[in-house]
Amino acid sequence: MTPLYLLDVIYAPRDTCAVDVFEVVAEPSRRALLDLLAGGERSAGELVATLPRLTQPAVSRHLRVLREVGLVEVRHDAQRRIYALRPDGLAEIDEWLGRYRRYWAAHLDALERHLAQTHGDTTNGSRTEKDSHE
Repeated sequence: MTPLYLLDVIYAPRDTCAVDVFEVVAEPSRRALLDLLAGGERSAGELVATLPRLTQPAVSRHLRVLREVGLVEVRHDAQRRIYALRPDGLAEIDEWLGRYRRYWAAHLDALERHLAQTHGDTTNGSRTEKDSHE
């Protein structure tokens, strides 16, 4: 027999309004839609046509989730729905990535110094040999 408290957990109301933007973009089809919209606004039909592995209802569900979390917006143009990225919707992701940009910048600067030093030593060595032979 199932304990009563387990049923309480299973059927407890969930906070469906608080959707994490990172959970939303973790889904590959949603990332594909965001990539397509990064190139400019597109109609729902165009988005469905570019993702042949997904059905129209599946694309619509993904677009609804992206819209609810604030990553895309929709406008109506007669019978068509036109989707576009919301730049301010990406702010949370950008803010989170900002903490790590400094990390990568420092490592890329170190790599650049290493390559310059390595390249500089080889170039200087070649010039010295060439200069000494002249």
